[in-house]
Amino acid sequence: MENTTIHTVGVVGGGQMGNGIAHVAAATGLSVVLVDLDEGLLAKARETISRNLDREVGKGKRAPADRDAALSRLSTATDVGRLSGADVVIEAVVENEKIKRDLFGRLDAACKAGTILASNTSSISITRLAAATRRPDRVIGMHFMNPVPMMQLVEVVRGIATSDATTAAVEALARRMGKTPISCNDSPGFVSNRVLMPMINEAIEALREGVATPEAIDGIMKLGMNHPMGPLQLADFIGLDTCLAILKVLHEGFGDPRYRPSPLLSKMVDAGWLGKKSGRGFYEYAAR
Repeated sequence: MENTTIHTVGVVGGGQMGNGIAHVAAATGLSVVLVDLDEGLLAKARETISRNLDREVGKGKRAPADRDAALSRLSTATDVGRLSGADVVIEAVVENEKIKRDLFGRLDAACKAGTILASNTSSISITRLAAATRRPDRVIGMHFMNPVPMMQLVEVVRGIATSDATTAAVEALARRMGKTPISCNDSPGFVSNRVLMPMINEAIEALREGVATPEAIDGIMKLGMNHPMGPLQLADFIGLDTCLAILKVLHEGFGDPRYRPSPLLSKMVDAGWLGKKSGRGFYEYAAR
């Protein structure tokens, strides 16, 4: 499939990642259908996209006419059947393998034969998701970074059956969306989270052991390692529940105790302290 044949992108999941992907796709000239079961979440997603486009206009990054055109290319729906004509569908729902596999089965039934099914998963096996479909050669990982409009990378993850043509089409789509695609093979956590999550987990363990305060741990990593954000603050922005889910995938996938989630992380998730989205994690956040 050539890049020029991709006209319509479906995005499933109206949360932070889904609306960011929909924003970038619509802003780069693609027709976008954003699907979520929750009408309220879809309305909130559209409002967020509009506000973020307004911010880009205010910074001189986009003309008002371009903002209006992007919003006109974005439609929403609560039924995956609306994605039947999409050229690519990008899944961005909760980081839960069963939910994703069930969704991929439904997308496989709803979409035309040529549609590429991509997952924004942070860690779950693309090969296992592909096995829930009759088109494993057209299933691939398309892992965007948060916040999507600002971050450059798309980690392109090939399952065991993913074809060269599918990979080329998705890499071309990422470039069209203004991103830099970098490919890797299917392995727990891929590259990004296989490297990042143990660092975050170790920072949490240092906190649990009383080595330093959250501010000190983050300050040392920011100033000493030139990280733009410390690991504990980054965990809050990712979502502590997502961090825990990824670490569990790594621990189970490799069977290596170095990936065992910190007990403090598990306890905070049990308490509902999920980071920025819940108002409290390693830091406290004002309600938006």
